[in-house]
Amino acid sequence: MYVCICNAVTERHIGEAVSEGVSTLRELRTRLGVAGECGRCATCARDCLRAAMAERTTTANSARSVFAPSYSMAVEAV
Repeated sequence: MYVCICNAVTERHIGEAVSEGVSTLRELRTRLGVAGECGRCATCARDCLRAAMAERTTTANSARSVFAPSYSMAVEAV
């Protein structure tokens, strides 16, 4: 879906920017031009940014749980 018509920015572009480290609307505006012209897309862009960041966090947490060690933290004294 197009988020910013003025600069032809889609949800996918925002997701890619987040995967490259963008975490604020200001950074998004600098990188993609979102909300830099008329500003009507600012709310939608912020929502997409938050959703992409939440998805990234969820994906990172699930990846960590897959590689979590399976040994017990209890250690027997010898």
